[in-house]
Amino acid sequence: MSAPRATGPAADGPRAARADARRPTGPEGPARAAYTDAGVDVAAGDRAVEMIRARVAATHGPDVLAGIGGFAAAVRVPEGMREPVMVSATDGVGTKTAIAVAMDRLDTIGEDLVAMCADDVVCLGARPLFFLDYLAVGRLDPARVAALVDGVARGCARAGCALVGGETAEHPGLMAPDEVDLAGFCVGVAERADLFDPDAVRPGDALLGMAASGLHANGYSLVRTVLARHGLTLDRPYLEVVRAALGASEAERVAVEEPALAAATLGDVLLAPTRIYAADVLALRASLADAGVPLRGLAHVTGGGLPGNVPRALPGHLAARLVPGSWPEPSVVRLVVALAGMSEPEARATFNAGLGMVAVLPRDGVAPARAFLAGRGIDAWPVGDVVPAEEAGPGRYVEDRHGAGRHGAGRRGSDR
Repeated sequence: MSAPRATGPAADGPRAARADARRPTGPEGPARAAYTDAGVDVAAGDRAVEMIRARVAATHGPDVLAGIGGFAAAVRVPEGMREPVMVSATDGVGTKTAIAVAMDRLDTIGEDLVAMCADDVVCLGARPLFFLDYLAVGRLDPARVAALVDGVARGCARAGCALVGGETAEHPGLMAPDEVDLAGFCVGVAERADLFDPDAVRPGDALLGMAASGLHANGYSLVRTVLARHGLTLDRPYLEVVRAALGASEAERVAVEEPALAAATLGDVLLAPTRIYAADVLALRASLADAGVPLRGLAHVTGGGLPGNVPRALPGHLAARLVPGSWPEPSVVRLVVALAGMSEPEARATFNAGLGMVAVLPRDGVAPARAFLAGRGIDAWPVGDVVPAEEAGPGRYVEDRHGAGRHGAGRRGSDR
């Protein structure tokens, strides 16, 4: 998929590769033979495009003017906007792809890719508008490419944006035959007046954490190192690993509190796709605005964990004070932390600790926000507040263990 989705070695003349992908017959036949001799299967690229064409087109709305098949995509700014601002973000899935390849299950990491980009865009107050991806493979298998892009399309549908193009590059000799790498970027749009203004945040504002779906797509280099160190295979039953690492009582608790994991393998849990918050938080903002409550900011919790991301939603003179234990951590976080021998502060600076998105809002907005998100299937908890920066130090992040609520009292004592 591209506009068009081209195939060929990216460093070996991308224009020629794109031409090959578009013209299956004609005088360039010898060039195709030369590519085949070099290990590039252009015909497989053509088949991959056809397999995903309908799935990609299904994400298009009236603003998409030209998508798959041309040199580039064309998307108009939605009608009725007075002062539109374009907002963009780019990211990749990272080494979580190695888990997907090892399990031969490539249909979910496309959702991770969209989440990593679209949820950065929404943190500025913009609505994701369109998305493009870049897929590099060692050997082009149309079915595998179709599975990968199907995940991207599914993620775009959940984020409310159009998948308008992409690139598939086959790199024989540079990448192993089964190796994949996935990256992309998202462009969103907002009225300039609707962009989040960090200066609107006030001391005493609440921090509302939204439940993560697992580790999301960060920290997997450490995860894979830990698995190798302990000789853990991805097909091992998850509860068995939890029981061995954290004890029988913890395994029993996981079976009760996270019943969907009872029959899962370790690989299943590690491959759980990243939750996509974009549509939900935009709807939350509109709902709160109708009630006269402003949503003042959002922090997408990715690499760097809570201390590396929550302060980014605040102005320089304010800081985030979080209360560890005031929200429940997914068992997979506790498992990896225990296997890695990490301290809790280090873990919260590496993983999302169970919070994939943190909202900044007045205290009187916490209850209606929680109720609204619950109606959309997202658990949320008040996890801290905004304080003057001098109370937190240079990182503008501080933790208050003395304020731990019932989650802290019920969980932390038996976690380690």
